[in-house]
Parts: sequence; C-alpha cells; structure tokens
Amino acid sequence: MTSVEHIHFVTGKLAEPALRAIVGTLSQHCRFEYSIQTLPISVAALMTSKWMSKHLIIPPDATRVIVPGYLASDIEELRATFGSLVECGPKDLRDLPEFFGKPSLRGIDYGNYSIEIIAEINYANKRTWEELQQEAFRLKGCGADIIDLGCEPSRAWPDIGNTVRELVAMGLRISVDSFDENEVREATKAGATLVLSIHEGNLQKAKEWDAEVVVVPNDFGDYLASMERCVEYLDKHSVPYRLDPILEPIGCGFAASIDRYQRTRERFPNAKMMMGIGNLTELTDVDSSGVNVLLMGLCQEIGIQSVLTTEVIPWAQNSVRECDLARRLVHYSVTKKIPPKRLDEQLVVLGDPRRREHGKAYIDALSQGIRDNNYRLLVSEGQIHILAKDVHLVGDDPFLLLSQLMELPQSENVDPGHAFYLGFELSKAQLAIQLGKNYEQDQSLHWGHLTQEESHHRLARRRKGQNGTSSPSS
Repeated sequence: MTSVEHIHFVTGKLAEPALRAIVGTLSQHCRFEYSIQTLPISVAALMTSKWMSKHLIIPPDATRVIVPGYLASDIEELRATFGSLVECGPKDLRDLPEFFGKPSLRGIDYGNYSIEIIAEINYANKRTWEELQQEAFRLKGCGADIIDLGCEPSRAWPDIGNTVRELVAMGLRISVDSFDENEVREATKAGATLVLSIHEGNLQKAKEWDAEVVVVPNDFGDYLASMERCVEYLDKHSVPYRLDPILEPIGCGFAASIDRYQRTRERFPNAKMMMGIGNLTELTDVDSSGVNVLLMGLCQEIGIQSVLTTEVIPWAQNSVRECDLARRLVHYSVTKKIPPKRLDEQLVVLGDPRRREHGKAYIDALSQGIRDNNYRLLVSEGQIHILAKDVHLVGDDPFLLLSQLMELPQSENVDPGHAFYLGFELSKAQLAIQLGKNYEQDQSLHWGHLTQEESHHRLARRRKGQNGTSSPSS
C-alpha cells in the first residue's frame, strides 16, 4: 500500500489563516497530509535563505517542503542545507491550487480536436521561394494542417507545379486557391489535395483534378438548390468535396450566413463542411482571438470539420495559433457539455484569468518590515507602491514616482542601470493598471499564449552584489 505524502508548508504570520484554509481544501482533493510552520515574520516576501536556515524545522515524515516563491533565487542554498525535498511554491498562496494542478475543470484527455485548420498564404505567387517556404513552415508550426496557396487573379503563376511539388516533398499538405483552371490542374498534378473553390460554373473540371474540392453557392438566394446540383454531380463522378455556404462580414449578411451553415448541415447531415473565417477576423475592428473562439465553437456545434483562415490584417496575425488553441477548447467543451471556462487560459490575452490584489494590511506590514534599500514594487487598487527601508511612495504616474524617488537620500547610489530598471518596471505596473492585469515585479505580464518570460533581474542583481558591486534596488 502506497503511503500518503506529507507536505510541510512554510509561511509568515500575515498569510497563515489563508494558507490553512487553502491547504485544508487542497489536501482533500489531492490526498496528502500536511503541516504548516508559521515563521516569526509578518510577510513571507521578506524571508531570505540565510534567515530561514535559522528557523526552518522539517518534520521527520515530511516528503516535500514548500517555501514561498519569493525564495526562488535562493532555492539551491536552501537545498544545500535541507536537502532536495525543499521546493518553491507560488509567490501568491492563492495560486496554490494551480501549483497542484487543480485550477482547471478539464480532464486528462484535454487537447483533442476535430477541426482541421487550412492556413492561406495570400498572393503566394508574389513571394520568393525562400519566403514561401519559411511562411509555410511557420504556419504549420502554429497549428495549420493544410497550407493554402492563394493565387493572384491578375497574375499568372506558371511555376506553381514545381512550387507545390517541392512543398509536398517537404511533408506539407497543400491546397490551391485559384479560379484559373491551368493553375489548378498543374497544382493538383504536383500533389495539391484540395481546391478552393468550385461552383456550378466550373463544376465539370473537378473530375479532372483528382483532388478534393470546396463547393460554394452561385446564388445565396438559391444556395441549397445550387449545393444540391453540385453534390449530385460530384457524387456521380466520385469527387470528394467540402461544402462552404460562405461566411459574410458583419453588416453584409453575417446573421443570414450563419443560418446558411446550419441549414446546409441539416440538408447534408453527412457531408464535410468548411468555413472561411477571414471575412470576420480580417474585416472587423477587433482582436481576433475572441472572434476565433466563437467561430470555432460554432463550427464544433454544427459539425464543420475545417476552417480557412488568414493572417493579413495586423490584429489577426496570430489567427492560426488562436484557432489551434480554440479548437481544443471548444472540442472539450462541446463533447463534455460544459462551458469553455477554466479549461485553458492561453487565449485570455488582454485581461487576466484571475485578479490578485494586495490588501492594505499586507502592504503596511511589508513596508514596516523592510530593513534594506532594495526597492519593491507592487500594484494595488489602481496605485503603484514603491517600498524600501524608510520609503513608501504611492501613485499612478511612473514619471512622478521616479522623480520623487530620486529626490530621496536613499537614491544616491542608484546608477543609470538601476534607474532604467525601475523605469521599466514602473511602465509595466502602469500598463497592468490600465488593462486590469496583475503585476509582479521581475515577472512578465500575462499575455496568454503570447507571454514571453523575462529574465530574473532580482537574481542577476543579487549575484552582481555578491561580486562586490552595490545593488541598492531589485
């Protein structure tokens, strides 16, 4: 019988009640025993490895020791003293459920999907071979299943066959988007497996291409009848197809076009379908991530197996990656019959999934407990706080705060590098206030799947200080 692990949590006096409440619940869900040691310090952020080494007492049966995340830069020093069972938890104890893998309602099967992404390279015939190859593999890396070569109607592409042949040889699935019969014929002979698009006007050519085709209606007023005639012909000649009733932009028949997809699915319950989503993402003044999630959810519920997307307009230049994340989100949501909430936060870009506010008691205790000249920056209730020994500045204007700081006697040792660092952090803090984001000093703001982790300035400065150079701020 496997023994239950014993986790020893370490905290300061101010956070003890909240920690006990959170760990009490977590222990039941994650099935572990626990103990809590409250060290003689008000705020955990003021702990150092040297100080903790004098106070930490590890129970004999503890299998893990979780110390506050503020000690991440000192973790190796703690392990040298107490062993490898010591690890850093999150800086904010309210993030402990995430630390233990319990923030999400999703199961272990999350990540499956059933919607194929076709990523179009617009005006592909205008690009050099190197540019085309690079863009195709970039889109594939973002999640595209098929690379669509969009052809310019007014400019012939005599070398399209060789281009498709080389891309296919590199392992890419290729579709061709052209109404030029010669281009389509050469592309399909070279290995393109999908043609966008055919209608009643060029329907007869489809049987010559040995490729799957996307069917669009000639007339929206008679689209079902048009689709029926196309389907009848294609079935007769054993040509595979996908039906696309055409998504219209807002203001140009958007609602009616959504209804067309639903009615087409009802009329052809077993047919493959495709939706070209660029008419909404590219033609609407709004960031594309939310639009892509809604459209992918619509496709998942109706049973539309593929989407065609582009990345031309600046606000949609992450559309393929967004669709890749969204198709997994909506697949889980629809198959499990639950809302797509608390499942995957990578598409929460401008806002933050959860807000974290430092209460007045925490900030006051931190301010009173600081005994060094290192500057701590916090954001709470729309205000930026700069804290150090005998320093507590509050405001919402980074320029004014930095000016006030530089007038203090403690700022005499602030060199240009430290001043730049403080300005950088103050700018992040102001941006967090403007967008309602959480701010954590020396950490990147959360931008969902676009987040890029920053280097740990505090650790670098501490190491610099250990080499004999003054480090008044961090």
